[in-house]
Amino acid sequence: MGDATGRGRATLVEGDVEFDGRDAALLRAIARTGSVARASADLGRSRARALSRIDALEAAFGDLVERNRGGSGGGGSRLTDRGSRILGRYDRLSAAIEATAGVPETVLAGAVEAVDGELAAVETPIGTVWGLHDGLGVDDRVQVRIGADAVTVRTAEDDGEPTATSERNRRHGRIEGVDRGETVHAVRVRVDDATVRALVTDGSAERLGIRPERDVWIAWKATATRLVADVDGDERGDDE
Repeated sequence: MGDATGRGRATLVEGDVEFDGRDAALLRAIARTGSVARASADLGRSRARALSRIDALEAAFGDLVERNRGGSGGGGSRLTDRGSRILGRYDRLSAAIEATAGVPETVLAGAVEAVDGELAAVETPIGTVWGLHDGLGVDDRVQVRIGADAVTVRTAEDDGEPTATSERNRRHGRIEGVDRGETVHAVRVRVDDATVRALVTDGSAERLGIRPERDVWIAWKATATRLVADVDGDERGDDE
């Protein structure tokens, strides 16, 4: 099962079926009301359409809703353990997206050079970058997406590369600009032919002497770097 996001949109994907916000609302309403019919009414949907959607979701994700016919114990519906887990996973993904919706990303175009388990090396405008992949192969075109909150900025007083760091991706660059906020500043660092963005707290910016034209080192972990198949062959080399 994969997690996908658009601009602020969370989606769980299994095969050709997507579990999105409308599906989460349906499962949440069933858990609250104990009935597909009542859940559908509360959401302004038809019971038949709700049942059809549940069938489609279950064909991809497995049993999500336990439905009981009426009898001495009464009818009703409830979420299965799997249904509760899927809903919880969707809610966690939504919360993560909401928390990072305002975080800028650096987006670099590149091609996969090598694959090592869950990590892949990608040739980009700033050199080889390592990141997490999902089924990519050598020579695949990808977008390398780096959240500004994952990038650490260090000073380069002696022009030497910092050694006390576990980040696999490290680059030397020069600050080309700083967008100052009240407590967090967005720093633009020019590295070769691209700009990488980083978020720095006000205290760290003062301590590091963050200012335009200053030489710095930036570093970020491979596990914080997303590699996305670039099906359109988009030739990006900057931030967005």
